[in-house]
Amino acid sequence: MLLVAYFSLAFFLSGSFAVADTITDLKSKITERNTAIADLEKEIAGYQTQIEATGKEAKTLQSTVRSIDLEQKKLSAQIKLTENRISAVNLRLQELADAINVKENKIGESTDALGQTIRNMNGAEGQTLVEAMLSGATLSTVWGVVDDLERFQKNLEDDLNKTRELKANLEGVQVETKKNRAQLVSLRGDLSDQNALLAQNKKAKNALLAATKSKETEYRKILAEKVAKRDAFERELLQFESELRFAIDPSRLPTAGSGVLKWPLDSIRITQKFGDTAFAKSGAYNGKGHNGVDFGASIGTRVKSALSGVVKGTGDTDAVCPGASYGKWVLIQHNNGLSTLYAHFSLIKVSEGQGVATGDILGYSGETGYATGPHLHFTVYATQGVKIMQRKSAVCGGTYTMPIADLKAYLNPLSYL
Repeated sequence: MLLVAYFSLAFFLSGSFAVADTITDLKSKITERNTAIADLEKEIAGYQTQIEATGKEAKTLQSTVRSIDLEQKKLSAQIKLTENRISAVNLRLQELADAINVKENKIGESTDALGQTIRNMNGAEGQTLVEAMLSGATLSTVWGVVDDLERFQKNLEDDLNKTRELKANLEGVQVETKKNRAQLVSLRGDLSDQNALLAQNKKAKNALLAATKSKETEYRKILAEKVAKRDAFERELLQFESELRFAIDPSRLPTAGSGVLKWPLDSIRITQKFGDTAFAKSGAYNGKGHNGVDFGASIGTRVKSALSGVVKGTGDTDAVCPGASYGKWVLIQHNNGLSTLYAHFSLIKVSEGQGVATGDILGYSGETGYATGPHLHFTVYATQGVKIMQRKSAVCGGTYTMPIADLKAYLNPLSYL
């Protein structure tokens, strides 16, 4: 009777203990990073709660400086969080590389075992059974050979299944590796942006303290001048927009309804709606009403495109008229007859002519332009009624570039979100 070699058993016992120790060590380090990440996420949430509470306080130099300090602490914690996430992804990539190495070795061993089983079967079928039948062997001997052939066939099927399973597992690990590498690139970009935002924040604090000489009276004076300039600029802009007469065909607009546009932030907190809001009635916007929706968002919050489209333009009104209008803005034109404006960015990440998909990062929220606190201003236009124009401002003494629209082109964003 033939002896059957069980190669599959050797295959399963071939894992390297050294690799197993390395993987165990990596898993321990990944667990440590995940614990640190969870702690930092709690810390960031705590800062956000304090930032929102400070935003509800009366606008004083002290509260403004405290808000800036909290934003700095939050950004610093976000930098640490991103660094830990980068470390965790790197460790995971090392773990995946070890796993790929082990699986490739096992596939090689499985393939060898498979080849040996086939060679044994060929030998058994070509010689042993024929020889046994022609030599006048007993029936029990013949049946023994048949049993050996059946066992060879079973081993062959097992080795084939194990090889297929290993290859499928390897493909899964390779896909995960690719995703982790892409995540690593994204996280490194986040880290660079967060460092830039932190530097910006520190610069803003120093500029504020220098301008006010750390005195509340000076701060009040600067704030009053800022409000007066905003009101004068709004009057100038309203006069011009009131005279515009763009042809707007309502049939080219999408039917209003939830979900036409996606929310531009992951976490939604509306601080001012569209139209005749309480703030508008208090004298802001020169009676025009609020032309968009404001979302509370601390400095450095990701702002996303509400729908796929093309970046029609970006700009910064502060370059000509500091503190009077949108500050850093982005205008996206969509294919459904709508255009969307995102304003008060701290950092813009897109450029004119760039195509964007729904949910793509446009930049980070901030407090540029006229803003009573960090937030995102979001406007929806009928595309036919808005254009990016250059206008010379008598109020600001320079030429600014920004989206300007027929008053009929302003639509309620909440009708489409």
